[in-house]
Amino acid sequence: MENRLRLVAVELARHVPFTALGTALGSALIAILVSSRIAAEALEDAFYIFHPLHLLLSAIATTAIYVKYSNPGGRRTKWARIAAIGYIGTVGPGTISDSLIPYMGEALLSLPNPEAHIGFVERWWLVNPMVAIGIAIGYLGRRTKIPHAGHVMLSTLASLFHIAMALDGADWIPFLPALSIFLFFAVWIPCCTSDIVFPLLFVRGDAIGRDPQCDGHADTRPALRQDEEHCQIVHVGPGRAGVYQAPELFQD
Repeated sequence: MENRLRLVAVELARHVPFTALGTALGSALIAILVSSRIAAEALEDAFYIFHPLHLLLSAIATTAIYVKYSNPGGRRTKWARIAAIGYIGTVGPGTISDSLIPYMGEALLSLPNPEAHIGFVERWWLVNPMVAIGIAIGYLGRRTKIPHAGHVMLSTLASLFHIAMALDGADWIPFLPALSIFLFFAVWIPCCTSDIVFPLLFVRGDAIGRDPQCDGHADTRPALRQDEEHCQIVHVGPGRAGVYQAPELFQD
């Protein structure tokens, strides 16, 4: 549990600069979209392009992280368990990120046209198949770095189009500071929850921070740091110096 909490804290801190940059760019794009008087139907169509793509990449990263750390020693994880964790860990945080947090901000700020837009219900025929494809890719490919980075970017776009729909052409300037805060949290916490927190809840604590390829090595004690040609065991225990070194979760 301690390893998980430390890893979550490290990953949240790592994502702050990237999320802040995305929020700044997103806020500028909100201003452009609203000022351009784009039709609400076009904004909704854009949301339902970026939201499913966001969930596709999120499902890849979530599934790949879980599969990577859930089969130490070559043990095979049941496909039904992988699918359930991949689906719930994607659709839950993804809906919170793209729909519920933006909607909360829209409602609290009394924007002209606040709506929740729950993708996996409203357009189940589009969103759910995209998640299923992402789970399959994550299981087979097990790539995490590019899907995670793309997932964060697409989440920003989906959230801002959701907010732009609610503004409905209204004067955006008074709302921009508060909307930027909601946009930041809509991306920051749910994205880390989906790709990091949720899948790692279901793996062994001593598997976190260890390269799964090292399973079966002569000595895989968590507190040991060992570098060899094909095997690196990162320090996840208290050790001599008591320093935590977070593993690189997202890799190509």
